[in-house]
Amino acid sequence: MKLAVAILLLGVIAHPAFSSDDYHLVKKIPIPSTGSWDYLTVDEGARRLYVSHGTQVEVLDVDSGAIVGQVPNTLGVHGIAIAPDSGRGFTSNGQSSTVTIFDLKTLKPLGEVKTGKKPDAIIHDPATSRVFAFNGGKWREQQRNCDRSCEWKGRGHNRPRRRP
Repeated sequence: MKLAVAILLLGVIAHPAFSSDDYHLVKKIPIPSTGSWDYLTVDEGARRLYVSHGTQVEVLDVDSGAIVGQVPNTLGVHGIAIAPDSGRGFTSNGQSSTVTIFDLKTLKPLGEVKTGKKPDAIIHDPATSRVFAFNGGKWREQQRNCDRSCEWKGRGHNRPRRRP
């Protein structure tokens, strides 16, 4: 029995699930402007693609490829987290050491929260309604409740200040 399981596992590991022939370029979408690129985030429900782009987030319609808007003033933006249940989005802004909170429909910024130095990756956990921003370098996470309280809770010495 052990030999059969070992042979089965070897077959699964040795046979790639996808080959390079399974992937191909479907479409190129040019996005004008200057600055560097970082993370991409897809909002499947709204059919939008969020692209971090230097000092702003470009928002595209995934079906047409058209730019439908921007989230401005996100200095050194890295990641984008989407919380569809609360209608909010979040960007980690490495140059300003902040997280921008924005409205998913209008893309207008709702506020900005100070974080530890250089927030980078950012994720939304729908099970807890929290957003976690991870600092570049010393991986200390910052977390935020996505409800109306806008209270940040930090761990370690990078605990952000409460917003008035």
